[in-house]
Amino acid sequence: MEPLYWEDYSLGPALFSIAGFELRYYSLAYLIGVIFAYWHVSKMIKQPGAPMAQRHADDLFFYATLGVILGGRIGYVTFYKPELWLTPIEVLKVWGGGMSFHGGLIGVTLAMIWVSWRGKLNFLRVCDYVSVSVPMGMLLGRLANFNNGELWGRPADVPWAMVFPAADAQARHPSQLYQAGLEGLALLIILMLLFWKTNARYKPGLLTGIFILGMAAARFFNEFFREPDVHLSAFAESSGLSMGQWLTLPMFLIGLIVTLYAVTRKQQAQTA
Repeated sequence: MEPLYWEDYSLGPALFSIAGFELRYYSLAYLIGVIFAYWHVSKMIKQPGAPMAQRHADDLFFYATLGVILGGRIGYVTFYKPELWLTPIEVLKVWGGGMSFHGGLIGVTLAMIWVSWRGKLNFLRVCDYVSVSVPMGMLLGRLANFNNGELWGRPADVPWAMVFPAADAQARHPSQLYQAGLEGLALLIILMLLFWKTNARYKPGLLTGIFILGMAAARFFNEFFREPDVHLSAFAESSGLSMGQWLTLPMFLIGLIVTLYAVTRKQQAQTA
């Protein structure tokens, strides 16, 4: 059976290029993800029991945007390509790809801590409202990774295996699409249903805990199909797990603790 070829499905790296300026799909994914999160959180806080006002949401998304970009890039360089610190100009080239989910998560968390402290808001409930929208960014980001032909999967013989020219001539798992489906679409649907169709938002930390648990489980599973970065392949072979999987273990523990706290806590949030 002939494998699929990535170039038959890619849209190219950029939506358009004018006078040397390119709007890349990778950058567009982040932009749309942030806009969607801002729109959706603004809609969510209009419902009864919201933990913040619109002015807090405005501040939150300004700082969160900085957090996801700076944290994501710094995390990627620190965890995956520390040699880039020797050439600081390369660290700034976020438009070329290379962002860490864990670094972005730290950046956004710091932004939420700052806004919650300054506005005297319930931190866990702010996290709940933000976490519902985050998987949209993950969905778009992983689709952009696929479009860029990066972060490909391990060699495979499944019918949908695909040849990525930047890797080699082997057919591989399109692991970016697996991640888009699990970390993005599936988790987005679950959290949306919990917020809009249940009383989960009245239990501080529940949506946050489920988000962290779901993301950690999806990431751990997907890493079995993703080819480890070349410079980390020896680490993966020697440790038995990839760097991404090791980084999900503390995430899973944190998610479990937060979820258990939320479901065992007797008092529920009523109003902000």
